[in-house]
Amino acid sequence: MIKKIIISACLFLSLMSFAQEGTSSPYSFYGIGDVRFKGTLENRSMAGLSIMPDSIHINLQNPAGFANLKLTTFSLGGSYNTTKLKTDSQLASTRRTTLDYLAIGLPLGKFGVGFGLIPYSSVGYKIESISTDVTQNSKRFNGTGGLNKVFLGLGYKIAPNLSIGADVHYNFGKIETNSLEFFPFVPIGSRELNTAYLSGVNFDFGMMYQSKITKKLTFFSSMNFSPESTLVSQNTRNISTVTFDSAFDIRVVDELENQKNQTNLKLPSKFSLGAGIGESRKWLLGAEITLQNKGSLANSYNKIDNVTYEKYTKYSVGGFYIPNYNSFTSYAKRVVYRAGLKYEKTGMVINSESINDAGLTLGVGLPVTGSFSNVNFGFELGKKGTTASNLVQENYAILSVGFSLNDKWFEKTKFH
Repeated sequence: MIKKIIISACLFLSLMSFAQEGTSSPYSFYGIGDVRFKGTLENRSMAGLSIMPDSIHINLQNPAGFANLKLTTFSLGGSYNTTKLKTDSQLASTRRTTLDYLAIGLPLGKFGVGFGLIPYSSVGYKIESISTDVTQNSKRFNGTGGLNKVFLGLGYKIAPNLSIGADVHYNFGKIETNSLEFFPFVPIGSRELNTAYLSGVNFDFGMMYQSKITKKLTFFSSMNFSPESTLVSQNTRNISTVTFDSAFDIRVVDELENQKNQTNLKLPSKFSLGAGIGESRKWLLGAEITLQNKGSLANSYNKIDNVTYEKYTKYSVGGFYIPNYNSFTSYAKRVVYRAGLKYEKTGMVINSESINDAGLTLGVGLPVTGSFSNVNFGFELGKKGTTASNLVQENYAILSVGFSLNDKWFEKTKFH
């Protein structure tokens, strides 16, 4: 059954090719857009914590986790995001539904293999400044697209308590930004259309280690490192005279300028370190810190004097609790309860203000009776940005659902 589900999902996603507006943030104008969380809903519900080896859940944040899989695992997740955008004088609301990941993990003895699709960043904004003064220009800006990843990872269990791993990512995507200037009540104006086709390769290396403290308690730890890599952007800039209707559907009247160039962007190096204590199949409490160098992600069309970049830092504290994982009398006791807190310095500085993101995460994992599969639900509530210095504050709520389906493959059929 799981094989049929995987084939159907892969065909569906190959048609979609992750062509979705995964964000509505005005901050997605900068760099390569909003960087998405790289991980499954199980980890996201613990504020991104990914330090514990798991035999039935894929760990997308640390490739060493593939070595701990005992069953073939198919993971799929998506989210519904509502955001309230707030400035000193205005309010607006947006909604987005996104597909967050598709991944498959295969246990191969001491080895484990994982592969799949992940959206890395998203661009999605619409901003307008409409003037009623016929002597002043009105402006309308919008952007779509983003960067996606196809990955292949390999984990190896060196010892029962130590595993290592590495994965390779092929990055690809398209970002399109559109700016329109016109005079009020006149359905003609000038448009600048920028299109960037992105591609590149990067690698991740990971390690996971655990050790018994007492008969019940175990110490868990993980490390992950991603070296700096290059992202090639093939850019096209087109300036035209256009006409448009009330829905801003644009028709080109005269092409004034068309330029092409190539920009080499830099995805910065990143290092994560996490540790925690817990009881296997019972509970876990841990913390993780992620450090990332300044990247060079500003392209030819979004370099702005009042925007600079600093080092990215993320702090996560989270865990889970299972009342009784093998209870035969109570389904509620077999449910996994997850929670976490996160704080991120996104690395972006606008008008001398650091853009930070803080959030609370909650989640439950509902086991599918008669199998090792489970359905996971998560909720995230947070705030990003600030209203200071004429900026935008985003208050967001995210409802997510994920599926982790497990089965045994590559077993020889025995006849008696």
